[in-house]
Amino acid sequence: MYRILIAEDEVKIAAFMEKGFKKQGFTTAIAQNGPQALSMAAETEFDLLLLDLGLPAIDGMTVLRELRHRGEKRPIIVVTARTDRQELLAALESGASECVTKPFSFSDLLLRVRSYLQEQAPCLSAS
Repeated sequence: MYRILIAEDEVKIAAFMEKGFKKQGFTTAIAQNGPQALSMAAETEFDLLLLDLGLPAIDGMTVLRELRHRGEKRPIIVVTARTDRQELLAALESGASECVTKPFSFSDLLLRVRSYLQEQAPCLSAS
């Protein structure tokens, strides 16, 4: 099953996302700050990252840029309360696959996650 890294410092939001994804059969891990997100992304296999821009210690934009600089190809969906269009555009230009603003419905987020994971799935029948 797919593994999702949730980089979110708001405990209730992280727990909400984790509960929903686990209920759908996903494996999840939570990073509560930027350094932890970078470390977990480097040390564990994940299929997709849900990234808050407002992380403590190292902000989400810096995490995003660092991961893309390292050559990270997996989808990164920014999930943020920030609504400034310039900031959201900067996230997309820095390598975010998509931006989702809070508050969001879990079903909408799930649909987006599944869409990106299906795009990334290797075609096993091709040879």
